Amino acid sequence: MDNAGYTALTRQSGLVNEMRAIANNIANAGTQGFRKEGVIFSEFVRSLDDAPSLSMAAGRVRMTSQLQGGLEQTGGAFDLAIEGDGYFLIETPGGEALTRAGNFLPNAAGELVTPDGLRVLDGGGAPVFVPPDATDLTVARDGTVSANGQPLAQIGLWNATRQEDMTRQNGQLFALSAPPEPAEGAAILQGYLEKSNVNAVTEISRMIEVQRAYELGQSFMDSEDERIRGVINTLGQ
Repeated sequence: MDNAGYTALTRQSGLVNEMRAIANNIANAGTQGFRKEGVIFSEFVRSLDDAPSLSMAAGRVRMTSQLQGGLEQTGGAFDLAIEGDGYFLIETPGGEALTRAGNFLPNAAGELVTPDGLRVLDGGGAPVFVPPDATDLTVARDGTVSANGQPLAQIGLWNATRQEDMTRQNGQLFALSAPPEPAEGAAILQGYLEKSNVNAVTEISRMIEVQRAYELGQSFMDSEDERIRGVINTLGQ
């Protein structure tokens, strides 16, 4: 394969990665707290002796959109949404993780957990405990959980110190490679859930663009293949 073929092939590989990300976004357009994912393309340029420089593209870096999703009012006492920049801190078997999906519920032990049974942590990194007999439960904007006007705990809001410290496990959960820091300026809304920040119409439009770009690249590679075959046949005569 000549340089033109290698250049086209690297571009096609990046477009495949972007198409996978777009398809996953569309599939999770209705998933609460889902964060849209994109692909960042990079360019590698190498100078060649007595020849024009060679440029290749790579689309392997994944990017997560931090745009706020829409808020849906549910009225649930344990349905919590974040207004602003911040995450809930969750305890997982692999360590602490961040999430924007706030559809929590108390388990049999009275600990606030996710639907998968992962414990929600407070501002000090400890599990949030809600007594089974608690009534008139309220959650203030600063995360303070109260029952009958008496504070019980304070749900923490956190951010990764660096974006590189967050590893996407799925669209809702992000593993941490370093301790997080408290989020500033964010607030908790009780009785609300954050929707996915995916705009399905925009993603479908982008999918069509990527598909056309891939088809154009494939057409170029087919033309290059025919050209090379023609040269080989001519030289072989």
